Amino acid sequence: QVRLVESGGGLVQAGESLRLSCAASGRTISTYRMGWLRQAPGKEREFVAAISWRGGNTEYADSVKGRFTISRDNAKNTVYLQMNSLRPEDTAVYYCAAYTATGWGAGGQGTQVTVSS
Repeated sequence: QVRLVESGGGLVQAGESLRLSCAASGRTISTYRMGWLRQAPGKEREFVAAISWRGGNTEYADSVKGRFTISRDNAKNTVYLQMNSLRPEDTAVYYCAAYTATGWGAGGQGTQVTVSS
């Protein structure tokens, strides 16, 4: 079973950047479509970005398109999310997850991103 550990979150001001990492262990994630999801307080978990198993195809939520970039390094079993021009509404716990036959997995423990105005 794959174990996912997210890191890189923090407290930043609006307009600044953060780079999140998701390190996988236990098994390779190279054959999985991987993604980032987020959950803000009192809200449902929502899709942020996804990347195909080879990295050739990416997908983004409209709210982050043009500001966030998802990437992966299968040799390092790691997925990244570069977040630029952060906004207060990006504040949430960010999770990475693998897409399986039953949909997005639960992900790891998440990493908190807080954007102040």
